[in-house]
Amino acid sequence: MELRKVAALLALGCLVLSGMTSVLAHEDDSDFAEFDDFDTDDFIELPGSTPSPQAGDTKASAQQTHLNEKLQSNIPVASKTDDFKIDDEDDGIVEDDDNEFEHFQDEEEFEGFDAGESKELPLDQKTAEPKLTVAKIPMHFRTHWDSYWMEMLMLAGLLAYFANFFAGKTKNARLAQLWYSTHKGLLDDNFVLVGDDGKQENENPGLMKESESLYTLWCSGRTCCEGMLVELKMIKRHDLVALVSGLIRPQQDQVHIKVEMTPGVMDSFVFCVGSRKTITKVFKEYADLNKYCSLVSKPEDRYKVPVGFGVLSEIPEATSAILEARIITALNKYQRYIDYIHISDQFSGPIQQEDANNLKQPETKCMLMAGFNMPKSIDMEAIKPLLVLIFYLMERLKTYRMSKEGKNKAEKNRLRVEEEFLKSTHAARVEAAAQRREDKRKQEKERVLADDDPEKQRRWELKEQKRQAKKKGPKMKRLAVKSL
Repeated sequence: MELRKVAALLALGCLVLSGMTSVLAHEDDSDFAEFDDFDTDDFIELPGSTPSPQAGDTKASAQQTHLNEKLQSNIPVASKTDDFKIDDEDDGIVEDDDNEFEHFQDEEEFEGFDAGESKELPLDQKTAEPKLTVAKIPMHFRTHWDSYWMEMLMLAGLLAYFANFFAGKTKNARLAQLWYSTHKGLLDDNFVLVGDDGKQENENPGLMKESESLYTLWCSGRTCCEGMLVELKMIKRHDLVALVSGLIRPQQDQVHIKVEMTPGVMDSFVFCVGSRKTITKVFKEYADLNKYCSLVSKPEDRYKVPVGFGVLSEIPEATSAILEARIITALNKYQRYIDYIHISDQFSGPIQQEDANNLKQPETKCMLMAGFNMPKSIDMEAIKPLLVLIFYLMERLKTYRMSKEGKNKAEKNRLRVEEEFLKSTHAARVEAAAQRREDKRKQEKERVLADDDPEKQRRWELKEQKRQAKKKGPKMKRLAVKSL
């Protein structure tokens, strides 16, 4: 019995507690029941739409209907095509979808965009892409070669220039080597050293290439001469411009030989023979020919030289001795190859411009020079006798001696040239002498002033005053009177 009473009391206590709990829960629900209807599954019914009541919840349905009526009184009815807007300051603003892209209609940001026309376009065309204008691209260059004629012309010119460069360089080298191989035996018989200039050690002595059109050969080791320099001056075949200009003024490959004679071996005279064109040119260029020689009139009658040759002579006696029968025969036989032969004991090179500071005559040398034209064909044997002619002239100059009258005339000519030089430089020499005297007086004054002896300084000042007074006084000549 007691157990039953205890169980009944416990059950009654549980019922009382459960009732109090339900009452408290009901009060809480009633306070926030107004907000329970806004669930994720609930929605607002607009006029004209069918409501969807929830089964088994009449209170919720009533609250939902009350809320819908309240909202309908505040929200205007939207059309089927337009979106609704809520103009409630407390609940916020809902924007249209069109306002999201309103910045694309900014006229300042997008140039060439007509805002008025875009508003009038239908909705489905507002987002249409603009038309793309394809630039006109020219046709491929392979179908327009005539547009590149200038470039093709330049490329053709460059190819022609380089092709001519290598071809001309090769031909000049081949001609020079052919001349050397043809005359090497004759040079070895007359000189001890061939192809050695003594300035640098050459492992393979021979022709030295100075440029693409100039080759040199130095020979030494022979009596009566200091040495012989051979210059092979070729046409500038490697230069296309020079080659084209050569069509207007034809040129030839030439061999220039310069032999420096030993001083005192040959007599004093100046002489030159060669083609008239070359004679006229060298007479204007070289100082010795211009100062000592005169052009011989009708040399073919006087000295029997070939027609078309000219002669520059200082001493007629020496000219006749040089132009003997053997020389005249060689000139007639090899006329087309001989350009000039120049012999001089006063050779100083080309004419120098007058210089007031130049108070000394240029240094002179005894020279035998000759210029020969190379054959147009490759037959170098044809001009080999001309080198023999040079050796003959060297021996002839060593043995020839002029008469006393010829030597006196040559001496007078050299005195005349020296006097002319002294006259032309007289003013410069006087000025130089005055400058030297002034420098000497300055040095003497500095030396006297540096000395501490006042007596020496006083004597020097008196001497300087007398000199200045004499210089400013009138000049008088002293006449010598013979006594009776």
